[in-house]
Amino acid sequence: MNNEWICQLQNKLNEDQCSMSSSEKYRHSHDESDHVPVEPDLVCFPESTEDVVAIVQIAQQAAIPITPFGAGSGLEGQSIPFKGGISLNFERMNKVIKFSPEDLLITVQPGITRLQLNHLINRHGLQFPIDPGADATIGGMVANNASGTTAVRYGVMRDQVIDLEIVLADGTRLHTGTKAKKSSSGYHLTGLFTGSEGTLGIITEITLKLHGISEHTIAASCTFETPHQCAEAAHMILLSGIPIQRMEFVDAYSISKVNRYGNYGLPEKHSLFFEFAGMKSAVEEEANLAKELIMDMNGENWRVAADSEERAMIWKARHEMAYAYRHQAGMTITGGDVCVPISKLPELIDYARELIVESGLEGGILGHIGDGNFHTAIAYDTTDPKQRLSAEYINEKLAYRAIKLEGTCTGEHGVGLGKMKYQDAEHGAAVAVMKNMKKMLDPSNLLNPGKIFT
Repeated sequence: MNNEWICQLQNKLNEDQCSMSSSEKYRHSHDESDHVPVEPDLVCFPESTEDVVAIVQIAQQAAIPITPFGAGSGLEGQSIPFKGGISLNFERMNKVIKFSPEDLLITVQPGITRLQLNHLINRHGLQFPIDPGADATIGGMVANNASGTTAVRYGVMRDQVIDLEIVLADGTRLHTGTKAKKSSSGYHLTGLFTGSEGTLGIITEITLKLHGISEHTIAASCTFETPHQCAEAAHMILLSGIPIQRMEFVDAYSISKVNRYGNYGLPEKHSLFFEFAGMKSAVEEEANLAKELIMDMNGENWRVAADSEERAMIWKARHEMAYAYRHQAGMTITGGDVCVPISKLPELIDYARELIVESGLEGGILGHIGDGNFHTAIAYDTTDPKQRLSAEYINEKLAYRAIKLEGTCTGEHGVGLGKMKYQDAEHGAAVAVMKNMKKMLDPSNLLNPGKIFT
């Protein structure tokens, strides 16, 4: 590869904004998935939109691929520079551009993380509620249309973004929306770029909706004898109209894993975790109604968190489930990320459990049962090809079954490298439309190439 483009970038940017060190190349070669690492040729650290434009223009002239990198917390290989080239790290673009608490809006650079953002706005009585678990960057969350435990109430990132500044493959800067909360003007470009995984353009500014912090919050949990009963109970809670803020399912096997990992002392049975938020009297009434419904469906061990510390402990345990599986020497984790209509959830959870049992591998089921999205966590020996194939077989069968049930192969982790093979089955003729969009906006295929489509 002709390295003249590297010299051009080094001359255009500050000295410390370009790195070819072995440690930086390795850091940017992988994410938290089990996909094969690939090192970039160069890592760039832009500090402004102008830097991004300069990098893109030089890369375009030299036909060098660009792969955006946020926190590296992805689970489908989106930030792996599959074709080498430039890894574009946004950690220095982590500023607040404009904060408008009176409008419940904030405009930020893509490198700010969700915890950094909430630290800034919580003191104003505001929150950004999308919670994927990891302290991901806002840019990465937009690029992958992330969601998480609060999706049952607040939806996904696409529901929270009202405007993006995008740098296209030729260096053009554009805004996809305005600062108005809604518009009927033009095509919905904000929705198009949200979830595009850096394949259509590079995100340099994001305007988000903010929400007030609830007066009172209650967390509760209960157990059932089977995962099927958990799914049916979750369905009944939703049909009742109770405004749940979080509703999570964790199977007994995963509970036992996290107990050993973090010494949480949770009942080692198939469990549902709830969070109710709003005015104190309303929240208490909603929690009591949920308890009655749960007890009527043979639920057990109903427990309300005694205080905010115990409530935080419950959600900390939930977020550490994946790490509890990874905390095994010589083992790695893969998993499904399916989402189906709520009524189909009990059937699909039963099917997932059957696949895991048949495989003989260690594995659990957990996820955001309130919006029909759940994950499998399958542990396999990295030195045993048969175990890896068995784990991949579970994911494949589960994805195709979800699609057959009118759902999706990925509820929130995105497509990246891992879910490309399911796109035709899920989208049919729409895949050709998507490919034409990619070709129009990135004709040289330099923006995160090798992702989403085979």
